[in-house]
Amino acid sequence: MKTTKIIYYISTGLLTVLMLFSAGMYFFNHAEVATMFTSFGYPTYIIYPYGAAKVLGIIAIWFIANKTIKEWAYAGFFFAFILAFFAHVMIGDGKQMGAVVAMVLLIASYVTHKKIANG
Repeated sequence: MKTTKIIYYISTGLLTVLMLFSAGMYFFNHAEVATMFTSFGYPTYIIYPYGAAKVLGIIAIWFIANKTIKEWAYAGFFFAFILAFFAHVMIGDGKQMGAVVAMVLLIASYVTHKKIANG
């Protein structure tokens, strides 16, 4: 169980750093992110709500005891990473590895969280 907790805290911590960095870019480097979103064909008005959703998802994973909300946070990140991966592949900018790393961290966090929660 100790190894499982170590993997959980490392993977969730790294996922948190990645998501906070990403959300920080959305809030503090809006012009660059808006250019990227435009190249994807996404509307730029979703940048701030998407950044807020990332922060709220991390808060839910770390601090919310409600299992349903925590599951929704993990699911939201799962779909966000899948869509990010394919968005980068479709425009051919070669930056899809960030989504792959995020997905690996997310899966490790989710699986180890389930092992810890189920005893």
